[in-house]
Formats: sequence, C-alpha cells, structure tokens
Amino acid sequence: MHLRARAGVTAALAVAAWGLLSGSTADGFTWGLPAWVPPPVVPADNPMSRPKVELGRHLFYDARLSANGQMSCASCHHQDKAFTDGLAVAEGITGQKGARSAMSLVNVAYLPTLTWANPQLKSLEVQALIPLFGEHPVEMGMAGKEAELFSRLKADGTYRKLFAQAFPAEARRGDEALYSLSTLTKAIAAFERSLLSFNSPYDRYKYADDPNAISEAAKRGEALFFGEKMECYHCHGGFGFNDNVQHSRLPFAESGFHNTGLYNTDGQGSYPADNPGIIEFTGEASDRGRFRTASLRNVAVTAPYMHDGSIPTLEQVIRQHYALAGRSTAATGQPSPMRSELLVGFEVSDGEVADLVAFLNALTDPHFLGNPNLANPWPQSAVLPAPSVRTAP
Repeated sequence: MHLRARAGVTAALAVAAWGLLSGSTADGFTWGLPAWVPPPVVPADNPMSRPKVELGRHLFYDARLSANGQMSCASCHHQDKAFTDGLAVAEGITGQKGARSAMSLVNVAYLPTLTWANPQLKSLEVQALIPLFGEHPVEMGMAGKEAELFSRLKADGTYRKLFAQAFPAEARRGDEALYSLSTLTKAIAAFERSLLSFNSPYDRYKYADDPNAISEAAKRGEALFFGEKMECYHCHGGFGFNDNVQHSRLPFAESGFHNTGLYNTDGQGSYPADNPGIIEFTGEASDRGRFRTASLRNVAVTAPYMHDGSIPTLEQVIRQHYALAGRSTAATGQPSPMRSELLVGFEVSDGEVADLVAFLNALTDPHFLGNPNLANPWPQSAVLPAPSVRTAP
C-alpha cells in the first residue's frame, strides 16, 4: 500500500514521506526505494555496502584514473545532466570522438544490457574496463598503465582508508589483493548501482496520490504518451520508461533493441558504417539500425537526443522523427523500410507537442540531480582528483 504525500511537498520530503526502504544489507546499506519499485539484482560476488559505494563515488570523480589526469568517469557523466555530458558524442583524452553519445546512468542497476549497441555487455564491473582501457576509441587512455594507476591510488591516504573499509577481506591479504582491477571495478559498479531516480513530479502524481504534482498540460501529455496515436509507451513503458529491465521480482530479463528509422542512407535502411547497430555483434541483417531503448527518466536534461546526439530538442524528436515514422536521409525522402513496425507516424498539433513535452519534463527528478550523496566528494582545491568538465558548444 502506498503512503500519501501532501500536495506541494518538496522532492526531498516526498522521499521521506512515501519512500519505503527495501533491501538492507548486513552493514546497513539500503536502496531507499519507494514500495512500488522492486530492488535491483546484484551480483553475488559484489554485494552492496556503504563503504564500497563511497569508494566507488571517489573513484568515479577522480581524474587520476585517466592517463593525463584530466578526465574522470564524471567527465562524460555529469550529475546535473542525469549522468550524461550534453555532447552529441563522447570524447576521450586525446580528443578522439566516439560514434555514440554518453548514455545516462540513471537506474543503470536495472539494465540487463548496458550500451547502445552491444547486447553482450551485461556487467557493470566489466563495462567499467572499457572507458579505462579501451583503444577504439581511446577514452581515459590507461591501457598498459595499470601499475601507474594503482601507484597513484596507493599514494593517497584517503584511498588507503576507503579501500580497506570497502574490501576488508582483500585488505587482510595485502596490497596486491586490495588494489586490483577487481576491487576498482566492483567499487565503481556499486556506486553506479546506487544512482536511483524515482522521485519525479510524475511519480508523486502517479504513486503518491498528489494530483497537483504535475500540470494540466502534463496530464494531457500523459494521455498522448500512453495512447495509441503516438505509441510511445510500447518501447518506453514500465517504471523505467524503457523496455530493458531486470529486477529482483522478474524471472527473466527483458531487452529491447529497435530500429527507429533514424537513418536510411541508401533507400534500403542502411545506417552509417561506424554506427550500424547491433548487427555489428550479431551479424543478422535484421539487426541493422537496431539500438537499445533509452530510458526517458530525466530526459529533459539529457539533450541532444538519439544514439548519435543528432536531434537537439524534444520538440524536434517528436516533430521531425517520430511523427514522420522515422527521419530519413535517403535521396527518395522515404522512411526506412527497416524501421520498427511500431513506428507508424502521426499528425500532431502545436498544442499536442507542448503537452507531450510537458509530460516528459515531469519525469525530471530534481532531488536526484542535486543529491549531495551522488556528487563529487573531492575538494575542488585538490590538484588531481577534480574531474575536468566539458560543455557542449
């Protein structure tokens, strides 16, 4: 049974008013979830703990994890942008750009697959290795510099304390066990699993019986979103507003990859060679142009949109993409024949666009975006730990 929240209650107070704690660990870690949200699935070899999450937070914001000391995980995942970076595509320490935009880390604990176009990448612990050591493209540039990385961490008294608290068994076995890729990636993954956002105005309207939490325009937008005209909810349903989910009450993970007709370079549904979709991994012709569905939670702060950041605003996403049954770049001007059958196009008025955008704005969780427990823990005066911050041009 849901607890009632008073109309007009602040985001922080709403959490206390109707958020029921669930999933305590032995050391007192709790997810702090509302009753209607199931706890995430956690790997047996990396249980959640407060010290581990805190260590992961320090590592996440630490630019010493990059070769030149200028880039941290947070450089591509800003809290105020729902852990995206505001750029069309991600950029590494050398200036090399990737093919896709940095995905939001909001509620990443519930995702069975973690990237736009690799259906095989399912572990946060494994995924953390890619920006650190990947070379195609180079992101943080630490390939071959593992010894240097751990020397930096060992030299910091803060880390000596945090690592020992987070991994006491490894600490008893000595530094080689304590400072390892295993402990490093487990801590970062634990912090990422704590990035939970379920306190938007729409959540309070829908689950806390607060009729004034969203505007009348947003209520009209809700009807459009869940209606058959626009078909948004087919791919952006459930508590995550996507169709990729795993949790403790679900027997099987659900994964959704779709071709939204964003490209049609040859009239036959082809996508750019450096961004072909999951066909790159499956080899199946039907997977051309298929990418993972992104969550719409906090979508108002994650522009630009789509996997390549090619659409600047939500209004343009609606008008210039979905209303047209997929944006086409073919010489014929026709929608992609490879697009999902769920994309049928629709006529839309200015008022309907405004209402739908109002609903999407109501999915923004200000408490999450400003939660100090998720923010940079390093003092800004620190020489190395403070992450570089890039902004969109």
